[in-house]
Amino acid sequence: MLSSSRALMILLLLGPLAACDRQSQPKEQANASASGEVAATSGEASGGTKAPEAFSYKLDKSKAGTPAPDFAFMDPDGGEKTLADFAGRPVLVNLWATWCTPCVAEMPTLDRVASAHGAKGLAVLTISQDTQGLSAAKAFFAKQKLPHLKAYADPENRFGFAYATGSLPTSVLYDAQGKEMVRVIGAMDWEGKEAKALIDAALQS
Repeated sequence: MLSSSRALMILLLLGPLAACDRQSQPKEQANASASGEVAATSGEASGGTKAPEAFSYKLDKSKAGTPAPDFAFMDPDGGEKTLADFAGRPVLVNLWATWCTPCVAEMPTLDRVASAHGAKGLAVLTISQDTQGLSAAKAFFAKQKLPHLKAYADPENRFGFAYATGSLPTSVLYDAQGKEMVRVIGAMDWEGKEAKALIDAALQS
């Protein structure tokens, strides 16, 4: 039997875990507990209209300046990539899963951002946290019209545990030197004013 102190610790660790759509998520997909100061931010859709309910997020700049993690993830061809492979350009890492409703809702805005800013140097990496790996991510992209995004995968959830926000989607924006600028916890309209300011700052880094 677990000691009372160990049981309490487990409960405290599990408590902050959040499903992306406030429904039960697969147990194996749960990330680590949230950490750091997070400033509440209200979502706004592009054009100044109120964002859909799916677009609800918080910004976290408490890890600004932290180097990008160096572990590998799967590229669309089944090979391995690291964030160092994108050195010299700003990178937007988006952690998502096929079962996550807000993740799917923000995908079209990420695709349009990749289209608009890819030629300027921004790399948009949508890294699936599905435990099925590339098979789940590639099946999703095969059904969706998202021509500017690629299916990357992290089936061992190393990014999820490293970022430790406890929810999906989570996006982390890195400058051209590979240093973290901001985390977006939740789904954002990446064509909105706040997102545009973040991306512009990354492109100028």
